[in-house]
Amino acid sequence: MVFFFICFTNGWFACYQVVKNYLYDRDSFLNELRGFTYMFRQTTIFTALFLTSVTFAEQEFPATLSGHAYLPANTMISAPNNAPDDLHVSGKFTQGIRNDVIGSLEGKSQGRPTGLSIPFDGQPIQGHSGIKRMNDGSYWLLTDNGAGSKANSPDFMLYLNQYDVDFNSNEFKRLKTVFLQDPDKRVPFRIQNEATKARYLTGADFDPESFQFAGGYLWIGDEFGPYLIQATTDGKIVEVFETTFKEETLRSPDHYALTTPGNPAKTLDFEVLRSKGFEGMAVSHDGSMLYPLLEGALVGTDGSVLQILEFDVAKRQWTGNYWNYPLAQKGLSIGDFNMIDEEYGLVIERDNGEGVVEFACQEGEATTTCFDQTNLPKIKRVYKIRMNADNQQQNVEKIGYIDLLKIQDPDNLARKALSAGNFVFPFFTIENVDIVDSETIIVGNDNNLPFSSSREPNKADDNELILLNVKSLLDAK
Repeated sequence: MVFFFICFTNGWFACYQVVKNYLYDRDSFLNELRGFTYMFRQTTIFTALFLTSVTFAEQEFPATLSGHAYLPANTMISAPNNAPDDLHVSGKFTQGIRNDVIGSLEGKSQGRPTGLSIPFDGQPIQGHSGIKRMNDGSYWLLTDNGAGSKANSPDFMLYLNQYDVDFNSNEFKRLKTVFLQDPDKRVPFRIQNEATKARYLTGADFDPESFQFAGGYLWIGDEFGPYLIQATTDGKIVEVFETTFKEETLRSPDHYALTTPGNPAKTLDFEVLRSKGFEGMAVSHDGSMLYPLLEGALVGTDGSVLQILEFDVAKRQWTGNYWNYPLAQKGLSIGDFNMIDEEYGLVIERDNGEGVVEFACQEGEATTTCFDQTNLPKIKRVYKIRMNADNQQQNVEKIGYIDLLKIQDPDNLARKALSAGNFVFPFFTIENVDIVDSETIIVGNDNNLPFSSSREPNKADDNELILLNVKSLLDAK
């Protein structure tokens, strides 16, 4: 083997020299052989490590569609009877000034009209930003803050819905709605509906992007603080926790304690970029720990690593433990995070692209009716990761991933058109993933109503859920 290595890496002349020394100068032969043997061992070790990293860190596994259902984009529910009149019509402030005329302003996605207009009569079922499968087979889905910022979402209510989903008939049966509210004044800052009795929370107060049920309570990961919010299972706030990392408080520009400085030269004191707070949040298999995951990298870092923090449910405090989540590329975002078992989890990782090649703009074509070629999606993945006590304060192990842009559909289950022969999930934001069984996961999009049209250039995205058979990924170690 070593002789072959010498000849292969150094040429036949070197091979000839070694053979000659073997025949006529044994000392030179042994010295050369020791040197080449060392090189052989080192190269073999390097090659093995390289192949291991490629095979296990970035291995792609297949995904097969086993179910597809969707809620139409234009699906609304009524605000509770005791809600202020302001909350019975939503989306009145999305343009920065009041607009009370229902349906008078068409939403746009990257300049493309989406065919759905605001304000809405009622509260939209949209922005699904977290999912949890229950033991009875039902699903809880979290609606986010509304239109995306504190300023444009003061009339969007914050709530969760529980559904029975029939993937065969494409039916969503809504079982329960929980609206978040603060009747006991546990929120440490002035809320939008401060003067009302029920004190319903809105998108001007929080941006809920992830949730879990643990210790008899509902826990919500927020992007504005970022905060960890404890609530009763019927939606009443119990406590709002600041975020600490390495014994320092983390804040975003939307934290209630931060304001724009009067002196422009003063440095803004925040560590988390706007809209890059807790996008995903898993819970340990025994329910004792929460694992909030930041969507984006911290200010001052190179943008390649995110942080998973740990919160003790019983002690109601941060443990100080954390894990690093390395992104496939700098600048990507995560969409959701749920555990499979005690040490393995699922994380959505995505770029900001959207659209399908069939509706991509041709040269010179106006982008108001087609997808920009330069912004088509490239990375929409679900990773399987490993995290436990052995890799705390280190990078999680990325076992492999499935590509949401290359889903097989041999049984023709897709309720939307295929793209390039595959079923694809081409959405700007994909923010829901959970384990269903030993072979299946569920994935869902956030449709940013009415500001995303990622399947068809001029049609607002529906709220889609897909079941995927990913047995090889779930079996991988």
